[in-house]
Amino acid sequence: QVQLVESGGGTVQAGGSLRLSCAASGRILSNWSTAWFRQAPGKDREIVAAVHWDGGATSYADSVKGRFTISRDNLKNIMYLQMNSLNPEDTAVYYCALDQARRPHWSDSQADYQFWGRGTQVTVSS
Repeated sequence: QVQLVESGGGTVQAGGSLRLSCAASGRILSNWSTAWFRQAPGKDREIVAAVHWDGGATSYADSVKGRFTISRDNLKNIMYLQMNSLNPEDTAVYYCALDQARRPHWSDSQADYQFWGRGTQVTVSS
């Protein structure tokens, strides 16, 4: 049984920072591609950042490049999303996800991720 549990969300002023965590059980995160997605009210879920299973290469959505950093602590089996210089457009529910297909390239499609957390709310006030 795979379980992903996000934490670290909250309300922060524009320009502030938050660090999200995704604790995993049932799978070793470093063996699989994992990602952070977000969904703002009235919008589709979109990928924010991903880590590829083969070598740990990272990828980011253009909207967060240079501000967000995805990482994994292999000893603790936790994935993080460090978010800096937050702006109101970053307000969303953030989800962590795991793809156990071991694709040659990371995927930005939520349909390719089989396991999901329940999400954590991030609200950025102006």
